[in-house]
Amino acid sequence: MTDTAAQNRWSFTQASTGLPPRTPDWPSKPAARHAEKRGDKRMKTQLMCVCGAGLLIAQGAGAYDLPVVNLGLTSFLDGGLPAGPGWYLQEYFQNYSADRLRDKDGKALGLPKQDLDYQVAVTQLSYLSNVRLGNASLGLNAVLPVVTRMKVDDGLNNAALRGQTGMGDLLIGPFIQFDPVMGPAGPRFVQRIELQVNLPTGEYDDKHAINPGNNAWSFNPYWAATYWFTPKWTASVRAHYLYNGKNDDPQAGFGNVSDTQAGQALHANLTVQYAVTEQLSLGLNGYWLKQFTDTQVDGHDVSGRKEKVWAIGSGFLYAFSKENVLTVNSYFEQGAENRTEGNKLVLNFLHKL
Repeated sequence: MTDTAAQNRWSFTQASTGLPPRTPDWPSKPAARHAEKRGDKRMKTQLMCVCGAGLLIAQGAGAYDLPVVNLGLTSFLDGGLPAGPGWYLQEYFQNYSADRLRDKDGKALGLPKQDLDYQVAVTQLSYLSNVRLGNASLGLNAVLPVVTRMKVDDGLNNAALRGQTGMGDLLIGPFIQFDPVMGPAGPRFVQRIELQVNLPTGEYDDKHAINPGNNAWSFNPYWAATYWFTPKWTASVRAHYLYNGKNDDPQAGFGNVSDTQAGQALHANLTVQYAVTEQLSLGLNGYWLKQFTDTQVDGHDVSGRKEKVWAIGSGFLYAFSKENVLTVNSYFEQGAENRTEGNKLVLNFLHKL
């Protein structure tokens, strides 16, 4: 042990145990060794707590390794746009609050506090063209999130968890919107396929555990569909596949590594809706996520980091007209592993330009 290391170790022991500086007469050597070991143990416990959390919390608000994805952002009547070809503007507001950060076994991380609260504003611009491909039309989506508020408390003066606000990653997605399948009383089924790509344009700092941007591209295609059981009862699904690229500036908690690559995952939004009136609909909504391949560090699989979570809640849709629709959804997360577990509120307003 170097002199500097010995001094640092003694300084921590002194601070941890409340013992006065060591003198030749006090304490005795056995007592000093005992105090030093006790200080070492406390120091190691605190360092393991900080470093362990740093390894588990990574890029993206509310996620450990996986980037932020669409979990509950879209819900009712997701299979089609309500008013035909043209430009659509959608504004989302999401409030997320969690006081539980889960490990690989679904148990709480060893932090004094585990509080995470953030708010995100998301702007989506969609264009459904008149260009036809068989019984479908071509279109394009662009989505830009902004983290407007971030509050994190780990009980360690944010030594393990630090977050920042700012612009998130830009999402671009060409899509194919299929014509609805009609029944005797109206539409029966409508669907869409989108090839969504997330571009690493957002704010990112490897010293922050929670960032608006992910510093890596990802491919996140989906299939969305709505089925009418009756003119009043519908069910919708949006099912995604997620493939992540490499982050060549990994979060500092990974240590001295060149790159990391989050594993592949599946995630989906699910809803059931009942039209109370022509304007008002009520329903149940939920989402599900499961990572099915390991995260890689410097090209090597790292076990014990796969993420999963599911949530259920309720919501409503109010259509002022076909061109102006308000949707509100609440979600309560369950069964999280290697993720936060909390509650979410999403407001969405759609306007046809």
